[in-house]
Amino acid sequence: MREIKDAGRRRGDHSTMDQPLAQPCRIYVVDDDSAVRQALAFALDLEGFDVETFESGEALLLRDPPDAPGCLVIDERLPGITGLDTLRQLRARQVMLPAVFVTSHPKPSFREAAAQAGTPIVEKPLEGETLISAIYRVLDRRTP
Repeated sequence: MREIKDAGRRRGDHSTMDQPLAQPCRIYVVDDDSAVRQALAFALDLEGFDVETFESGEALLLRDPPDAPGCLVIDERLPGITGLDTLRQLRARQVMLPAVFVTSHPKPSFREAAAQAGTPIVEKPLEGETLISAIYRVLDRRTP
């Protein structure tokens, strides 16, 4: 596992991080499309993150609660429970990892619910460093 501060230095411009985290960080990717999961895992690994992937919200919820700093990257449109419902269930279990939703064509009701949860939305198709920047922003919010 690499550290966020090292990833930020290696990739260059992550000016949103005033105080890079010194602890390892894991990104939990939840997406039902295996090609998307693999592509995100590859890109996030290149960025220096430790990545764990899940094909559904239920699969993530079956996992023991995370024990290291991290971030959730959750597709809103999942089979079974939605990404938003997955996040709500995690919050009910006191799992307070920051999150980023990824989805295409989000409805106004979803935008409002995500805003109320303090969770940004990155729209598909994902372009450039948009997701990486969103991850760094939500990770930066939780630093002292």
